Amino acid sequence: MDVTCNRWLTVSSLLQQSDAVAALLYPGEYRRPINAASLAKTDTYVLIARIAEKAVGMCVLFDRGDCSAELKRMIVDAESRGAGVGMALLKGAEAQAIKLGAFTMLLEVGTRNTEAQQLYRRGGLPAL
Repeated sequence: MDVTCNRWLTVSSLLQQSDAVAALLYPGEYRRPINAASLAKTDTYVLIARIAEKAVGMCVLFDRGDCSAELKRMIVDAESRGAGVGMALLKGAEAQAIKLGAFTMLLEVGTRNTEAQQLYRRGGLPAL
């Protein structure tokens, strides 16, 4: 598996899956969209996990400019779950945050998103 960081790549299928998961978990509630315009900003890093050249997962890391970074919109293709893709993305995001000079990496996970909470705990992040 390969995890790469790029400022912009076309990942529309993964973004659509991310939107669908968010809508299922939080129907009718405010969700900030992540779209081409938000991904094109200079302080935004898109990490893509690929297996055999196919994009199977992604997350977005925002450089907040205050020695911190924020992890958003991690999604793993349903067919690739359980293969370590999420953990590879999490570790890739941590490495990219360090490259950016971040001392802190923030993330927000909804109370209904138990899969993400489990991943972050396995990755060594504290539960709050």
